[in-house]
Amino acid sequence: MTYTLEGFIDDCRAALKENAGPAGREKVRQLLERLLANAAFVDTAVGPQAPIGTRKLYEDTEMGFVVLAHCNPRPHRSPPHDHGSSWAVYGQAVKHTDMTEWRRTDGGTAAGAADLEIVRSYRLEPGKAGVYDVGAIHSIDYPDGSRFVRVTGRDLDYVQRLKFDTAARKAVVIESATAGAG
Repeated sequence: MTYTLEGFIDDCRAALKENAGPAGREKVRQLLERLLANAAFVDTAVGPQAPIGTRKLYEDTEMGFVVLAHCNPRPHRSPPHDHGSSWAVYGQAVKHTDMTEWRRTDGGTAAGAADLEIVRSYRLEPGKAGVYDVGAIHSIDYPDGSRFVRVTGRDLDYVQRLKFDTAARKAVVIESATAGAG
């Protein structure tokens, strides 16, 4: 039987109800890899006919997690950043994304002076997914036409997050139209 977006959503809800911590997020990662094996889902959600840009495929009103499709027309390299009080699972669908995980070495957790070091770097290939837990710092680098599915623990428009300028050795709050100080 083909694994569908609806089945994925139901399984994510069950996994996160059973364990809202790292083990539940790891289960979401495994489920996303299973969903990405469904060529029809990939084609519909992030295939050549899918709209360019980022769009919400689903938001769970009970658990709060969000499933997003990212169809990227141009290459992009993000600065190191976190997802604040949320987590994220990235699942590669088309082309690749180079991921770099970072650790803050200055002992800080807020905006201001910040020093980072690289923990590891790797490439997410189609069908593979990675977990970025609450507070985890990472950066992404992808070529034109890269497409992925991202699941976040909450709508990031409502989460205060940090991005890091490694040259200036500082962290700044990511400004969002809706993310406040809380």
